[in-house]
Amino acid sequence: MAPLPLDYISPLPPVRSGISDYSVDLLPHLESRCDLRVLRLPGQAVSEEVEKRWHPQPALEALEAQQEEVEPGENPRLPVYHMGNNLHHAAVADLAESFPGVLVLHDLVLHHLLMERTLAHGELDPYLHRLEADHGLLGRAVAWARRWGAYSDASLFALPAHRSLLLAQRGVLVHSQWAAEMLRDEEPALAVRVIPMGVPLPPAADEDQRAVFRQRLGLPEHSVVLGSFGFQTPIKRTEKAVEMLAQPGLEEAHLLIVGQASEASDLLAEARRGGVAERVHVTGFLPYGEFESAIAATDLCLNLRYPTAGETSASLLRVLAMGRPAIVSDFAQSAELPSRIAVKVLLGTEEVAALAAAVKQLLGAPEKLQAMGRAARSYVAEVHDPGKAAESLVEACRELAPLSPLQATCAPPEVPSTLTWGAVRGGFEVAGADLPWPPGERRELSLTVTNQGSSRWLAGPAGAGGVVFQVELLSAGEDLLRDRPWIPLPVALEPGESRRLTVPIRRPPGAAQLKIAGHVLGAAGFEALGGQNWEQAL
Repeated sequence: MAPLPLDYISPLPPVRSGISDYSVDLLPHLESRCDLRVLRLPGQAVSEEVEKRWHPQPALEALEAQQEEVEPGENPRLPVYHMGNNLHHAAVADLAESFPGVLVLHDLVLHHLLMERTLAHGELDPYLHRLEADHGLLGRAVAWARRWGAYSDASLFALPAHRSLLLAQRGVLVHSQWAAEMLRDEEPALAVRVIPMGVPLPPAADEDQRAVFRQRLGLPEHSVVLGSFGFQTPIKRTEKAVEMLAQPGLEEAHLLIVGQASEASDLLAEARRGGVAERVHVTGFLPYGEFESAIAATDLCLNLRYPTAGETSASLLRVLAMGRPAIVSDFAQSAELPSRIAVKVLLGTEEVAALAAAVKQLLGAPEKLQAMGRAARSYVAEVHDPGKAAESLVEACRELAPLSPLQATCAPPEVPSTLTWGAVRGGFEVAGADLPWPPGERRELSLTVTNQGSSRWLAGPAGAGGVVFQVELLSAGEDLLRDRPWIPLPVALEPGESRRLTVPIRRPPGAAQLKIAGHVLGAAGFEALGGQNWEQAL
């Protein structure tokens, strides 16, 4: 079989981007598996090392020349675009829309990039046109609200602003099953494939690295050091880790924060307000070699995330590759990590307490912590090997290359969802709770939920905007079901649709009150949004 001709288009060093670092790790493995040509983005510098190794050609000129030179029946070079959610990828989006190829979507949400390209320069019309093209009337309404100064973080994640770009491609590659399912739910006709993110296995963290880096920062030699790595934005929830340091039992723990910080994050100010500033150490951006030393200096990594742009965290994989286990949010793509390498904590009002409990439990079991570290390193070596990642990318591109873009065949959605709609109409019917109900008797209650409004109720696993149900059984001032997970709506519920769920309940002795309440994740409870809850005295 002839090598597949691929054009690789991505930010490259010295651009400070995780995708830039990822590219230089992946390119050597792609070289032997395809007919590879590296293209450079307009307006971006390329490091001397990259120039010498790959001799990147100007992307626009190369793609235009190919379009003119290809004869009927010939197989042209297939552009492979690496797309992220910041201004480093603006030229990637422009080229991908003009010269369809295969798009590796590192971030599902591209709304932040759209804002940087339009509203940041006072340009409302291009912003409005793109949101309307991608999200129909809802997108237009959100864009118009910007004219009057309205702003909502929820809309940034609710409206990913990627639809036009994706439909212009032959196919899309993502790095998690969760991301693929989100895209397929949004546009079932879209050709989506999952490939692993390639991460090279560095030497395992050693004691010399650990000691030198700790000494450099003035960290106590034998103290517990927790680490948060990567670009620091509010969605990484590092402020929750700072808040956690004030919890009982963690008075001696330190937090090392490594990575460039967004303007929206001031973690040192958070630490001062919490009285833990002397135990919070912020380094800012570090070159790769120092980044590895910083990982070696830690005992445990924290990689929380909510809401999510759908990205697979390269910084987390690099931490795992060095043999450091992690605590992650039990949400979206992070939920796919195996429990042998990552402990998952629930989001919500008890997040800080749950995070503190998980940290103390792991630190109190050093043998388990070490075993998790070894398993983490093995996991990256097995699942995220760059050679396997390159092979998967080439195989997926070979499969997608013959396909045509969908742009002309798909109309934008018109129905808003619970992610952006500020009202919920609907409620429950409960069967099986009839009295008398003898103490100790266990029943399977039938809970039928009905969407009586005009918005789509998103499934609970979708994360922000997802609908979940909280069951409380109150007796003697205590909720007997406080440790039971909330029940997620398993599938999206369109206006007018109903869904039946089952709720196992054992009647306690004495007087009790059974309550079932709906919630929209990231928003509020049903009652606050105009919906109905259910309760009954037992």
